[in-house]
Amino acid sequence: MDMEFSPEDLAFQQEVRDFIAENYPAELREKQDEGEEMSKEDFLVWHKILHKKGWIAPAWPVEYGGTGWTPTQRFIWSEESARADCIRLMPFGLAMVGPVIYTFGTPEQKAHFLPRILSGEDWWCQGYSEPGSGSDLASLRTTAVRDGDDYIVNGQKTWTTLAQHADWGFFLVRTDKDAKQQEGISFLLIDMKSPGITVRPIITLGGEHEVNEVWLEDVRVPVANRVYEENKGWTCAKFLLAHERTGIAGVAASKRGIEKVKAIARTEVDGDKPLLANAFFKRKVAELEVDLAALELTELRSLAGPNAGRGPGPESSLLKIKGSEIQQRLTELSLEAVGHYGAPYFRGFGEGDNEHPIGPDYAHRAAPTYFNMRKTTIYGGSNEIQRNIIAKMVLGL
Repeated sequence: MDMEFSPEDLAFQQEVRDFIAENYPAELREKQDEGEEMSKEDFLVWHKILHKKGWIAPAWPVEYGGTGWTPTQRFIWSEESARADCIRLMPFGLAMVGPVIYTFGTPEQKAHFLPRILSGEDWWCQGYSEPGSGSDLASLRTTAVRDGDDYIVNGQKTWTTLAQHADWGFFLVRTDKDAKQQEGISFLLIDMKSPGITVRPIITLGGEHEVNEVWLEDVRVPVANRVYEENKGWTCAKFLLAHERTGIAGVAASKRGIEKVKAIARTEVDGDKPLLANAFFKRKVAELEVDLAALELTELRSLAGPNAGRGPGPESSLLKIKGSEIQQRLTELSLEAVGHYGAPYFRGFGEGDNEHPIGPDYAHRAAPTYFNMRKTTIYGGSNEIQRNIIAKMVLGL
């Protein structure tokens, strides 16, 4: 695999750098530097700038609004976005339900939903996990009973990220109680403003309102909002999860994270020397860099391989496992580097707190981020489940 950028790729890289430098909102940068919580409007500001430029969906086919970039250009875009600390784009529409709709949806669904995902007009959330149905997702119990041209949906979803902001959600529901678990599930698009939907916050270990539980009580959903065939939603679910797991790898963001950790370790002192000069700490950083380099090459092989045009396959499980473990190790190193300065932020400050910041600015987010990132080896299918997938689909065990 040729790892050298062509002159055209280098020109594209410079174009991306110039665009970000000239167009990334200063108010977003200020909030990020201060460690402030981002609002829905904050996320949409950068989304809409990229949509106007035509760069909002690099992985989509051109006919549905994609950029037509090569895998190398997509890699450059993710690298440069991370290098510039750009706010992450919400994946639920762009990276998850969007590909499901343009792959399995009806012409009417594509015409209605895809432009609204691209523009940011619709904010999406994911209704997969339930109490008792996380890793064993096929055991879900939320039901959808046909009533003429509608389904009547009842049940509960949990860990629904940013559902408090969502306009629409994509939900897995059981439409046939008598079928085998995976064969009786359908994939529904549900208006989150529908009567009967209640969103209740779950406050995380980091003190943030990021996830929610969602209750559905006699919610009417048009049959026209079902994607693909009735009782065949598991096909859509697997396709979506493969895209989600690939995105969880987060190679570019982790590379930027290592740079930040090294900068902190050059500032913090261990005895009379910088922390980065400590042999044990330095070894941890080096081991992390080596593992991340191996993950990056694996991701590039996946993007450039013969199956790249068919969407991610079982290799997405490998990317998810290693990417999530690296992210957790990275937050552990960050917390170790800031030392006692991270202690005041273990519970996370909330709105109305009057405590004054203690220590350097880079210490304020270390503990909340550490706690928040405990989730990465669980969501998107736990890493134990991913190992089972690799054993079956790759090793043939």
